[in-house]
Amino acid sequence: MPDIERLTPWERMIRGQIMDRGIRDARVVQAMRDIPREKFFPADSQDAAYTDQAHPIGHGQTISQPYIVALMTWKLNLENSHKVLEIGTGSGYQTAILARLAGEVYTMELVKPLLDAAWERLMSMSARNIHFRHGDGTLGWPQAAPFDRILIAAAGPVIPRELLLSHLAPGGEAVLPVGERDDQMLIHVRRDGDQLKLTDLCRCRFVDFVGAVK
Repeated sequence: MPDIERLTPWERMIRGQIMDRGIRDARVVQAMRDIPREKFFPADSQDAAYTDQAHPIGHGQTISQPYIVALMTWKLNLENSHKVLEIGTGSGYQTAILARLAGEVYTMELVKPLLDAAWERLMSMSARNIHFRHGDGTLGWPQAAPFDRILIAAAGPVIPRELLLSHLAPGGEAVLPVGERDDQMLIHVRRDGDQLKLTDLCRCRFVDFVGAVK
């Protein structure tokens, strides 16, 4: 195996930040390799694309660190037939990863300039299984429900039970952060009838999940 210092920043990210932290799912790792992360950064900060941290993308929003993107994707247990709801398009990086692994991705973003920029990036990459919506993610996308999987890239103080129960198909799964700004937990959710089975994954820090539903 080559010395990790001789690898490209891209491959060092894959090995050091993802695989060495226990994410060995071949499909997830390959999707992370396939998507050029720097394309989702502002032009003046692309050198930071492969660092082990979240990074501002404007409008008070961030692109998550590579490990968190990989972890959330892995814990969704995606299949290529799945229909996925992503709330919080942001830069579109997580969207691109989901689109490599799922059948259809429905992505929502409250900040219109971010959604427009993400649409341009993803269309330039010929991602044709993505549906975009400008809107309040706390209200979900009821016209397109139910979904096999849901990923929420913003943190509210409590689990959004009504949203998850109205949008997740029976047996469906979700991954999302929950908690106040300085005390958040990334959580895996599985729907079992009218119950939500919760599993803590790790501490995290996301932007606030804002909208009409408190």
